[in-house]
Amino acid sequence: MKIRSLPLTRTCKQAAALLVAREDRALGLSDTVALRLHLLACKACPQFENQLVTMRLAMHRWRHYANGEEAIPVAVAKRPE
Repeated sequence: MKIRSLPLTRTCKQAAALLVAREDRALGLSDTVALRLHLLACKACPQFENQLVTMRLAMHRWRHYANGEEAIPVAVAKRPE
């Protein structure tokens, strides 16, 4: 008997791929909902999400370090939806 997965369920591997993709583009509605549901149920994936945010902020600071800019715009610090 083959077990079908629910349409909004994602594995950790799929959720990680969506988190990385979200850095470059807006996710569709079904992917956004599925990712949020997964993040609520999983312990590891929210940590990975926080690591991505930390890397994004670090890269932004590094890019603007030569310009002497200290402040981080809210759009960079905010988690993409």
